[in-house]
Amino acid sequence: MARGTGRPEDFLELLERSRRGRLKLYLGFAAGVGKTYRMLEEAHALKKRGVDVVLGYIEPHDRAETLALVEGLEVVPRHEVEFHGVKVEEMDLDAVLKRKPTIVIVDEIPHTNVPGARHRKRYEDVLELLDAGINVIGAMNIQHLESLNDLVRRATNVSVRETVPDSFLSQADQIVNVDVSIEELLERLKSGKVYRPEKVEQALTSFFIPENLESLREVTLREIAEDIGRRRERSRTSAHARPPSSAGIERAATADRVLVCLASNSPQAKEILRRGSRLAGRLNERWFVVYVETPHESPTLVDAEVQRRLHENLELARSLGAEIVKLEGTDVAETILDFARKHEVQHIVVGRSRRSRWRELLQGSVIERLLRGAHGIDIHVMTFEDEP
Repeated sequence: MARGTGRPEDFLELLERSRRGRLKLYLGFAAGVGKTYRMLEEAHALKKRGVDVVLGYIEPHDRAETLALVEGLEVVPRHEVEFHGVKVEEMDLDAVLKRKPTIVIVDEIPHTNVPGARHRKRYEDVLELLDAGINVIGAMNIQHLESLNDLVRRATNVSVRETVPDSFLSQADQIVNVDVSIEELLERLKSGKVYRPEKVEQALTSFFIPENLESLREVTLREIAEDIGRRRERSRTSAHARPPSSAGIERAATADRVLVCLASNSPQAKEILRRGSRLAGRLNERWFVVYVETPHESPTLVDAEVQRRLHENLELARSLGAEIVKLEGTDVAETILDFARKHEVQHIVVGRSRRSRWRELLQGSVIERLLRGAHGIDIHVMTFEDEP
């Protein structure tokens, strides 16, 4: 399953439409499904068509078939950096910018660069290449998508530390799903075609268990299907767009806006934001993250640690593609509802409060006041596994 056919000529058709570079992503559910191999095959096909294509960074993992495909392609030498006495090779961003090819191949996009690099993550290197007008073909696995972080952890019991924001994935002009059966992938792993022999046994008993792979494959297929649906819906909306004077069209365009409520010190803030992002993505609409600063939560009254966590959560929301809104008010629920009504929000996402029941009885529950006042607005109350 893929958005588009994935053929080199299809990607070439996109390159003339904008001065900014175009992005094509090969998406898989695990290492070893063949993403790098497919990119290299495309690079050879593009070269045969006379396209100026280079390899910016490729991670062959000593796979013979992959290494063979590197032959005959121009490779931009890597930048070698010494970190804690260990020599680390990174993509040489400046060298690629100076070379300025038509297309550059970039593997392992979620990779974290060595400290001191211009950008912390490789996906940020890719964004700079795109801004410079260089087209990029890259690869990543679904578990590295930020909004799926909690879902992947629950499904596989594996925490993924290196993530890529959803806003990056949404910039892709083409996404090709590289899919193989679980049986074929495990056979490739056992035969040494995925990792070195000394790593195979550990992989088979940790990440590469059939249940994990099935969950990740299902998530990948669902993400691709939802992405296709979002693209088609946007195309239909654009095709039937009418002048702004049509009130009916205006209402339809804003009917499914999502608002996520962010507390200053919620321990589940990151998961609430990721779930809100998924909901907004399914509804194919812009979404807001709203933080209400009450008088007792002004910067002079809130300790530095709470402010730091709030800043981190707002940065996460921004990376997920949300529009950040900071409001001031004494009544949190009414402030949120007032904003929601003015911006025609249809869905409000809120996490269940951890305040004591006695305190809620004295001061009132924000959720209960939202439910009472949200006429015509759906309230989504997020619950968590560790709650009673």
